[in-house]
Amino acid sequence: MGVKDSDQLTPKRRGAIAVCVREGKLLVIRRSDQVAAPGAFCFPGGGIEESETEEQALVRELREELNVTVRPIRRLWRSETAWGVELCWWLAGLHDEEAIAPNAEEVADYLWLSPEEIGALPGLLSSNVAFLDALSAGEFTLDDESGGGTSSNGERC
Repeated sequence: MGVKDSDQLTPKRRGAIAVCVREGKLLVIRRSDQVAAPGAFCFPGGGIEESETEEQALVRELREELNVTVRPIRRLWRSETAWGVELCWWLAGLHDEEAIAPNAEEVADYLWLSPEEIGALPGLLSSNVAFLDALSAGEFTLDDESGGGTSSNGERC
């Protein structure tokens, strides 16, 4: 059985995920009951639209989900979900003074937790478990410096 031409032309779905660090804790959300994977815990982020860069998608998604403006610092890691979605994990700066105001249609709650606390959350998305495993294995660091990890160099995620 051959591959249909339309399958070869269908772009792979892609997502941008924000990793925001504050006082050694990472920002995670609990998804609302109105979105896919309702009630699951995950890092904030979402789909990259065809006309967007990873950075633009990251800024847009966090504005939509949490009503905040983030500054993409550098790409930390790349992964692919079991469903074939390519994820670009970005270290993102968030001003300490900026108040987080979750969009109730997308986000039920948000928490600042250590990687260990996040790993213990019930219903943590499997892609987030893989990210925490890679962090623990030293595949990248959460330093605010441009060194370490995979920087954005025009590669599509």
